[in-house]
Amino acid sequence: MAYAAFFPGQGSQTVGMLADLAPLYAEIDATFSEASEALGYDLWALAQSGPAEALSQTEVTQPLILTAGVAVWRAWRAANGPMPRVMAGHSLGEYTALTCAGSLTLADAVRVVRARGQFMQAAVPAGTGAMAAVIGLDDLIIEEALAQVAAESGRVIEAVNYNAPGQLVIAGHADAVATALPRLKALGAKRALPLPVSAPFHCALMRPAAERLAEVLATIPLAAPQVPVVQNVSLQPETDPEQIRSQVLSQTYSPVRWTETVQGLIASGLMHAVEFGPGAVLSGLVKRIDPAMQCWPTGQAAAFQVALEQLKEGA
Repeated sequence: MAYAAFFPGQGSQTVGMLADLAPLYAEIDATFSEASEALGYDLWALAQSGPAEALSQTEVTQPLILTAGVAVWRAWRAANGPMPRVMAGHSLGEYTALTCAGSLTLADAVRVVRARGQFMQAAVPAGTGAMAAVIGLDDLIIEEALAQVAAESGRVIEAVNYNAPGQLVIAGHADAVATALPRLKALGAKRALPLPVSAPFHCALMRPAAERLAEVLATIPLAAPQVPVVQNVSLQPETDPEQIRSQVLSQTYSPVRWTETVQGLIASGLMHAVEFGPGAVLSGLVKRIDPAMQCWPTGQAAAFQVALEQLKEGA
């Protein structure tokens, strides 16, 4: 059965993640040990014991989510799970996809995304940036309202995560976001609420982070992926390593166009997907984007087995 492999971004982490998968697949422990050696601390112990506040620090969250995705992917392959036709990741998940596709080594990947997290956090002083989720309002109406707030205030405020129809995340200067939220509610949003994040990801305020990240990425070898990886920015499966390097840098301050990513894969004939990593965030978004596409999560042992059986039966 042809399918797409999806990899989640920040927000899927929980204390105790992958705990019931680890005893079944040695690849989980081996992958976390490899990442821990590269990072210089015990990533698995942190994932299992927390505290949750530590897991939410972006310089920890990013290598943690990436390692978890790679670990589940390796377990899948060890269990003779079939290869996907294509891979895609949501924000940070793009780095996980590139790692699983062989473009980045795990050691390089976790060091890069730790730096990415540090640079993103440092780009905007605490309290001066914000993100918010807007539910139940047309994207175009949101974009027009944000453009008006930006024009009036001279501040940065942008649509940054196109997660699913009627589910969009905005980011920018905290005061501009605070101005926009009541306007969006007045325009008909069912909900417009601030998100508990440490920085305004994927907006123009992240350009300084991208500049610093470029210096790190310039030292990291990138190979052509063995499986096509649809990039967040171009929505194309890039194969040239230098183009991939450019794309992941642009992604730092560009919107995550997840709705279009999934719709494009469906248009190409792919109606099945597997989400590799903790949680089931992307599986839920797929249902909102197009209920006809089936997406199986794999972050727990029972769900992993169901996905494996479904894909093997359809092979």
